[in-house]
Amino acid sequence: MLRNYIKIAWRNIAHNKSFSTINILGLALGMACSLLIGLWIQDEFSVDAYHANGPQLYKVMERQFYDGKVDAGDGTPALLADELKKEFPEIAYAATLSWEEDRTFSVGDKLNKEKGRAVGSDWFKMFSVPLLAGTAETALNAPTKIAISRKLAQNYFGSPQLALGKSIRIGGKDDYQVSAVFEDVPANSSETYDYLLSWQDLLKRNEWLKDWGTNALQTRIMLHNDRNGVPADPGRLEAKMKSFLKSRNPGMAKKGLDIQLFLQPYQDAYLYSNFKSGYQDGGRIEYVRLFGIVAVFILLIACINFMNLATARSVKRAREVGVRKVVGAGRGLLIGQFVGEAMVLTSIALIIAIVVVWLLLPTFNSLTDKHITFRFTDATFWLMLLGMTLITGLISGSYPALFLSSLNPIRVLKGAVRFGSGARLFRQGLVVFQFALSMLLIIGTIVVYRQINFIQTKNLGFDRDGMLYVSSEGELGPKYNTFKDELLRMPGVQSVTRMQGTPTNGFGSTGNVQWPGKDPSTSIQFQFSTVDYDFTKTLKVKVSGRDFSKDFGADSANFLINETAARRIGYREPIGKPLTMWGKPGTIVGVIADYHQSSMHTPIEPFIAKLGDGQIIIVRTQPGQTKQALASLETLAQQMNPKFPFQYRFADEAFQTLYRSETIVGTLANYFAFLAIFISCLGLFGLAAFMAEQRTKEIGVRKVLGASVTSVVTLLSQDFLKLVFVAIVISSPVAWYAMSRWLQDYAYKIDIEWWVFALSGLLAIAIALLTISFQSIKAALVNPVKSLRSE
Repeated sequence: MLRNYIKIAWRNIAHNKSFSTINILGLALGMACSLLIGLWIQDEFSVDAYHANGPQLYKVMERQFYDGKVDAGDGTPALLADELKKEFPEIAYAATLSWEEDRTFSVGDKLNKEKGRAVGSDWFKMFSVPLLAGTAETALNAPTKIAISRKLAQNYFGSPQLALGKSIRIGGKDDYQVSAVFEDVPANSSETYDYLLSWQDLLKRNEWLKDWGTNALQTRIMLHNDRNGVPADPGRLEAKMKSFLKSRNPGMAKKGLDIQLFLQPYQDAYLYSNFKSGYQDGGRIEYVRLFGIVAVFILLIACINFMNLATARSVKRAREVGVRKVVGAGRGLLIGQFVGEAMVLTSIALIIAIVVVWLLLPTFNSLTDKHITFRFTDATFWLMLLGMTLITGLISGSYPALFLSSLNPIRVLKGAVRFGSGARLFRQGLVVFQFALSMLLIIGTIVVYRQINFIQTKNLGFDRDGMLYVSSEGELGPKYNTFKDELLRMPGVQSVTRMQGTPTNGFGSTGNVQWPGKDPSTSIQFQFSTVDYDFTKTLKVKVSGRDFSKDFGADSANFLINETAARRIGYREPIGKPLTMWGKPGTIVGVIADYHQSSMHTPIEPFIAKLGDGQIIIVRTQPGQTKQALASLETLAQQMNPKFPFQYRFADEAFQTLYRSETIVGTLANYFAFLAIFISCLGLFGLAAFMAEQRTKEIGVRKVLGASVTSVVTLLSQDFLKLVFVAIVISSPVAWYAMSRWLQDYAYKIDIEWWVFALSGLLAIAIALLTISFQSIKAALVNPVKSLRSE
């Protein structure tokens, strides 16, 4: 019997090529989209899930209470890891993790920039980073040791085994011995690095890290298992270590600051990275949920499209059903037949969808910064395909099967089939549902696009155009003044300065700031950075008072603050007023106009600048002379710093990376919205065909009585446009609520204005009208004699 059903299904596909093509195309596109999103979601959940000790690994976090606010972050004191391990027996291993460093490696005549970090000596005991050479115990137990990846070992020495014990010079002056070679960090790791240095080496290079008041590094711990393999209770440990920092940094209370430690499961950190008022509040998991919903929406739209198209052809299958019932076919067998046909179509659509996804994966990976592949050996992948096929086939085939199997054989065989109001309302409801989902995607796409455009074009308070960054490594640091003077004489260069980080990244923070009249029980966190002369000139930020100047020898002790800092301090006329940071007194010589120091997810923070060295050289080029400036910069850098490769980065490029996730979401939303509308139009096309087929004789009578083509088209179109209008009314408040929630993550955001809904509605109506018009005009142009003769 199954074989017979497959034969019948195949004959129907072959005899109705246009209908079958549209059906399969709609299902294939919907399944391809859902499969792509499913693979992306699967990859998101796989990040950091490969560590064998995953359930025992935790990030140590800080919850800071100050100035009436509560903040949470993963910055911790550099000395914390070792002290926690000594203090709490529940902790088996602990390791510090530094910021990512981009440093110059030289081995013989090979010279290149490499990215890496400094970590605690327990790192390889905690994380599943396979060692190809060396041991976990000795890999990082001395300041002069370095562990490198397989890639670096092959690039510099030929193989992991040949690399062991060899020397690498970093930064042109420090030599390190290769003590271990580890397997390349997999793509599904949230923390990437090609080399690891000992955190002892980091402390030696940065003495300030030994201060318990700094929070520049991150801390990871691994809990002990008991005899039964059950990890120590993290909740109990968290309660014990909550106030640990008070014993190491007793000055916190005097400054009105309270810092509490808490734990976050390491495997959750990637997806749940956002904190609000000190507590977890979403993160990338929001995008995972969002695209999961989009996948379901698009698959539902494809299934509804199938239902409408199948219903549009039901008149032609009615007599077949009547004959089968007369000869003894039960309803269950008929349902099985029609669901089986749907499964056949779905299986064909799945094959096409797999081919489409396979072709699109390279582009999709490039767009989303992923390395997704088809895992044909993974049982989960095949279960996902099987589940998608069964669900899609059952949903899309259920209504046609139930509807057709319920037809009365006597009425069917006597004449034309007439469908009741219930069936009509159900089909109309499907169209409303389709377009409501499409409207949600259209409105969401417009709002995301406007917000991304807003944050990318908003005046940040400084001018990014023509500004670029160069690392002051090697000789460019000690010889900075000479480098700057020579560079300013070269064509294309307007001004030069330097600072600790970049204008939108790399700041430190401190609460150790004092001024006359400050409430001793109040703690305010200030962003700070060292900067050079011509700071405000190079950034093109407005300043009241003055910038640091060589004409004032005392400026080495003075400060620049921003407008937010001036308000928080409480000075009405801050110029010339005293300020003390880290116990060193000085005078405020200038107030910088507020500019955005990070992404627009966060408000502008109080900021203090102090004259000093910086790791990043900032160069502003003359308008229209960027190429000349780059040539000048490269020539001079190679002359003064020949042992280091010349690299630069435009300020615009660095700024764009702050919103990489939003840009990806916006681009994907555009594609998904288009796909949803296209599939919805296929469903509308099917329903229009059904209605035209049902009203063939009515159209013939109207034309005989003198009705014009325009009036017939209007007659057939108005009912559908009413459905689209209902979809707009239903979806608009839902879309407003959803996008308002999404915009709450931004401190600076657009308003969702009324015209967004009006534009989305007009767009949906125009698309629907174009779709309906094809069938309406086709029906209106049919010869009325032919219409009246039709059965």
